[in-house]
Amino acid sequence: MMRRAITRVPVQASRALRTTTASPAMNATRTVTVTAQQTQSRRSYHEKVLDHYSRPRNVGSMPKDAADVGTGLVGAPACGDVMKLQIRVDPASNTIADVKFKTFGCGSAIASSSYLTELVRGMTLEDAGKIRNTEIARELCLPPVKRELLLYPSCVSLLVFGRM
Repeated sequence: MMRRAITRVPVQASRALRTTTASPAMNATRTVTVTAQQTQSRRSYHEKVLDHYSRPRNVGSMPKDAADVGTGLVGAPACGDVMKLQIRVDPASNTIADVKFKTFGCGSAIASSSYLTELVRGMTLEDAGKIRNTEIARELCLPPVKRELLLYPSCVSLLVFGRM
């Protein structure tokens, strides 16, 4: 029976992982070196995504029965993401005065929702309705596999144009 031990040894520009077998008959040692560049290339999310994911802005809910609050719900069945977006409209200026969201899903979904709330605050309803998922994906530098899954701007369109 072999027992595997993994030891992490920090090195200046790389990490060394040492795997050793515990059997005296098979005293083999194998070293695999992972450079810092390889470690960084594994990270597929941009700093903006990590920032909005770790510190999401405008999370919460508004009263559903308020006359000046619109609520939209949208989901992506492919990855299981669901977003509830609520906006409060200032009737005098016809702009979005407040916006809240609740998203259940992956990190890019939460980050995209957080970014969207910052983007639409203060916009007119017409301008907010023109936001496309490609704009959010480009701004957050999302990996291509996540770009097709962003349905959240359609939630704004639903609220603005009343197609809920």
